[in-house]
This record gives sequence, structure tokens and C-alpha cells, in this order.
Amino acid sequence: MPRRTIPDPFAMQVGARIRELRHERGMSLADLADASELSKGHLSSVEHGLAAITIQTIERLAYGFDVPPLYLLTFAGDDERAHVAELLRQLSNEQVRKLRRQLQLQLGIRKR
Repeated sequence: MPRRTIPDPFAMQVGARIRELRHERGMSLADLADASELSKGHLSSVEHGLAAITIQTIERLAYGFDVPPLYLLTFAGDDERAHVAELLRQLSNEQVRKLRRQLQLQLGIRKR
């Protein structure tokens, strides 16, 4: 897909989220490009909302960050569920499992 000359609002929001996660982890653009097997130039365009973002790009970035793709597309300010997803992202896997079990009990859902 061609590069945009005017940033797309949603693409800018996703790009800002990617930049936020990259800075949070202390990664340079080159570090994330290497980890996600994307070019630095493409990644820069993604962060600035100038590149079309494909499912494959989201998948590669999630792999580079070692997070589920959901975390690249959730914006805590949007709604309560997105805010909860952001809080979950900050928990260890064991803490998430414990919380899932507590929620299942509260909702009367059988274990899987």
C-alpha cells in the first residue's frame, strides 16, 4: 500500500500506542524493527500514521513486543474495558491467571 502524505487519525492513534510501548520498554526504532522484522523506515511511517497497517504488521509488532496483538489496539482512554486491558498488560502471567480464576468464580463460569 502506498504511504500517506496526511496521517490517518486512527493510524496515528495506533502509531502513538506503538511508540508508547517502544519507549516503555526502552527500545529504539532499530531495536523494534529488528525484533519485529520490519524496516526502520516502515516502522517510522507506522508510528507517524503515514503507513497502512496490515494484520501482518500488527502480528509482527506484537511478536517484537512479546505481547498479544490486542495490546497494540487498545487505548485506555477509550472505555473501561480498554482501561482494564491496559492494567492487565502490567500484570505477570501468574497474576493474570489468578485474576481470571477469581473472575470465573464471581461469574459462575466453569474452569476450562
